[in-house]
Amino acid sequence: MASKKTSWAKAISDIIKVILEAFSKQNKTRTWHQHVVPFEEGWAVRREGNKRVTSKHRKQSTAINKAKTIAKRKKADVIIHRESGGVRDRISFRD
Repeated sequence: MASKKTSWAKAISDIIKVILEAFSKQNKTRTWHQHVVPFEEGWAVRREGNKRVTSKHRKQSTAINKAKTIAKRKKADVIIHRESGGVRDRISFRD
């Protein structure tokens, strides 16, 4: 009976290790790059890889300033998109 308990405990321990490793790999690949993108009738700042927007703005220049503030703090890039969706410019704040 003791060997069954040991094998269950080892199986659960192995599962937890696999889950923790998967989460740690996901966090390493995320970046803090900020994209300035067209949104509804204005512009938005969106973190790279996110579906939700960080902030919405009427003017592209305001969105760029917000993105720069975040990127400076996180040592990331600002990727500015055109209204058509293509990339217009990239500003790096990495050391």
